[in-house]
Amino acid sequence: MRWLVGWSSIAASFGTVGAVGHHGDGRTVHPVGSQLLWGDPDPLWAVGDWRPDEIRVITVATPEGAPTTRLAVLGCCGATDEQLRVGLLAARGGALRHLTAWSGSYTAVVQIGRRITVAGDLAGARPVFHTPWANGTAYATAALPLADLIEAQLDIGHLAALLACPETPEALGDGTPYAGVKRIPPGHALILREGSREITGYEAVASLAVAAPQADPVSAVEGVRDALVEAVRTRLTAPRHAPETLPPDPGPVPGMGPAERRAARGAPVPGIGADLSGGSASATLALLAAGLPGLPGTVLGHGTGAGERLLAVTFNDLSTQGREDELERARVIAANPRLHHVVVAAGEEALPYASLENGPLTDEPAPSLVVAERHRRRLAAGSADHFVGHGARQVLDAHPARLADLLMDRRRRHLLRPVAALARAEGPSTHSLFVPLAVYRAARRLARTSYRTGLETAASLLPEANRDAPDLDTPADASLASLAWSRPGPAARWLTGEALAEVSVRLQEAAIRPASVQRPGEARARAALARHAADQRILEQAAEIRSQRLHAPFLDNQVVRAARALPESLRVQPGARAAILRRVLAGAGIHDLPPGWGTPSQATANAAGRIGLRTALPELISLFDAPLLADAGLIEARVVRKALRAACEGEPLPLDGLAELASTELWLRRLVTRRGTCWTGTAAPRQRAVAGGVVPARRTLQA
Repeated sequence: MRWLVGWSSIAASFGTVGAVGHHGDGRTVHPVGSQLLWGDPDPLWAVGDWRPDEIRVITVATPEGAPTTRLAVLGCCGATDEQLRVGLLAARGGALRHLTAWSGSYTAVVQIGRRITVAGDLAGARPVFHTPWANGTAYATAALPLADLIEAQLDIGHLAALLACPETPEALGDGTPYAGVKRIPPGHALILREGSREITGYEAVASLAVAAPQADPVSAVEGVRDALVEAVRTRLTAPRHAPETLPPDPGPVPGMGPAERRAARGAPVPGIGADLSGGSASATLALLAAGLPGLPGTVLGHGTGAGERLLAVTFNDLSTQGREDELERARVIAANPRLHHVVVAAGEEALPYASLENGPLTDEPAPSLVVAERHRRRLAAGSADHFVGHGARQVLDAHPARLADLLMDRRRRHLLRPVAALARAEGPSTHSLFVPLAVYRAARRLARTSYRTGLETAASLLPEANRDAPDLDTPADASLASLAWSRPGPAARWLTGEALAEVSVRLQEAAIRPASVQRPGEARARAALARHAADQRILEQAAEIRSQRLHAPFLDNQVVRAARALPESLRVQPGARAAILRRVLAGAGIHDLPPGWGTPSQATANAAGRIGLRTALPELISLFDAPLLADAGLIEARVVRKALRAACEGEPLPLDGLAELASTELWLRRLVTRRGTCWTGTAAPRQRAVAGGVVPARRTLQA
């Protein structure tokens, strides 16, 4: 795991300037495995296996006695040194948005005298956390180190909200699973001045009453194309370094090529690669990377022996059927002479819920923990810099709640095609005849419901979520449930009444607080994106392979901004995402796509999830034999065990809800059994975070 950590203190908190984390009483503290970017009185460290090209520190010369002015950028950033200097000068004048406008995915930290500014991203894939410490404020891009620093206990109320309403920011607030550690919202920056802190937004928020001006569809799609091309180019032109020293090569093994031997040693193939699974998002990135001028592929003479071609990886899940068309589309695309195609064949060992006993401790829980081993096997065949299409659905697609935004703007005619598509998805039945009217009524009701009323209604219904769970069997049912300011998550049906009541109180409190209210569709879409970005971040930690970097350009700031300019009337049309990506590729000169390209493949993932659940049922039953979640008062173990058996027998239960419960239980067990902390030195915390387990936190919840 890689992260940044630093702090801002009041002048009297520290002694001699220049000592790393030096306290006035002579004690020191600093993170394990770190490199110091700048020192006291407000030090900043980079922790983990950062590459040399991923760390850039720019200092602007100032007259003697003037405040120090410097900028640290960590990650993949396409700005030149001169552009960084211009951005630093603009930030000195208060223009924070300049720090977030460069291509790539990165974290920017500015120091101007005793003022520290840390900018988060728009999606939430690169979050910023903070906590009071030593008469000042400590901040980091990971929550666990800060929890260790203050020896935090678990916040069980936050875990309850994460399971009950994962896509409702009002329920989650600015908290984390660690009591006392806070998160800044996406699109915001943390400003520290000698210990005091301020959180400010740098992005405009859509007004509830005033419709944003609609961009021309053609120019909006061109903006998405330009942003994606620049995001891919930034990764291709960044300096690439060979992986670090590797374990010994096992030598020739029958049936094992060079790439497989490197994967067996825990290192990816040097160079650039991409997923080519048949999905439109990952295929778009692969084709853009292969089509850009230059030689973006593997380092000559290494890995596949394919010369300077881009390594395209297709995951062939042999445990599920019905992927023949998807694999054939991948083979047709891989006929491109600039692509070298690798098919990763995997059986039961790569199903969801495989190898639950293995895996690192991530920063926080997320549903991706149960599929980490599945992704790790795919990524092990990939390159050192690997493109993935994660986030495209949330960035480009229209959340069903956007239909309410269209009604607020009196653009009813744009509802015809999406509503008709939902009716067709229901199939030829009597129920499908009433779908258009039901969806229109739900959208109109949401458009006429105020923010406060919507949250209060959701709060009043939440305690019944474990007894009256909505039916989400069809696309129309899911869309109807999404036409609300807040709705329970898929795991809410298995939470205890006490936990749901706790989250209901959170929603009621949020409803009466002043807020910069967005339009309902825009607000729900941003919340869904933030939840997905957080899950993507945890997946990168859980499936991390040494020396490999995963690149998700759809979550870059410039791509998110370009996508937000797409007209809602374009977004809500059936097949909009595939159509937009077709235009993006056409604008880049790529026209020949196989038949069926862009066809959704969610059914395959669902089938794999059900097979994996059935295969791992004994391990899951054992996991919930005496779960920590039950000790914390969030679930009843027998209820979850009964649901696991019912799902394996084919009962239509939300598999993603069971995945959330299993992931949270796994994370809790890894957390309470860990050894050591993230800090060292004479002033290091005496014990790791949540060393006492979850029982003390339960008493806090009941209080």
